Amino acid sequence: MKNLFQKYKHALWFSYALIYIPWFMYLEKHVTTDYHVIHMNIDDKIPFLSVFIIPYLLWFIYVASLLVYEFFTSADEFRKNCIFLFTGMTIFLIVSTIYPNGHHLRPVSFDDNSIFTQLVQALYRTDTSTNLFPSIHVYNSLGTHIALMRSKRLKDKKILHIFSFLLMCSICMATVFLKQHSMFDVITAFIMAAAIYPLVYKRETVAQTERKKIRLRKLD
Repeated sequence: MKNLFQKYKHALWFSYALIYIPWFMYLEKHVTTDYHVIHMNIDDKIPFLSVFIIPYLLWFIYVASLLVYEFFTSADEFRKNCIFLFTGMTIFLIVSTIYPNGHHLRPVSFDDNSIFTQLVQALYRTDTSTNLFPSIHVYNSLGTHIALMRSKRLKDKKILHIFSFLLMCSICMATVFLKQHSMFDVITAFIMAAAIYPLVYKRETVAQTERKKIRLRKLD
């Protein structure tokens, strides 16, 4: 039992859910009417496309599957991924707490009753149009793709890299095509990812650069 705990002690990172879920649920319950409206002019030019509910929902599998894979294959990569994701998620919670926000972009009626539209309506019923930026759907998609690309065990899986990139892009697009987010939320998610990336991965990147320099010197 002791050996098992030592091997999987990084499971303690999952306890972050005990912080995130209650805090997020509190915001969802209390930020309902009195909030700052998030809007950019480009939002009005983006069409509503219900088919994007597919990549939007795939986000849950996308993020979770890589975390589970890393959990069993590399505690270090799992830890870095968690630090990246949870740092951004905490910043999102703080922003939503001190600056309550929401949008008025959702359609009031739908032109069809397709399965995609029904799924969007179900999403709207369970997820309010508040607590928007930076978009965690976008931010965590970026973080998952970064972690996958940096995975030592997956570095030669080029097809997987391409699939991950396309899915990441589709999820980011889904947030605005489903009118779940303003472009402002997407932009701020990219900015936050760019800011946090070097804090989590810079040391490793520097070390890799130094090793390459050493190898080149030996070749010379």
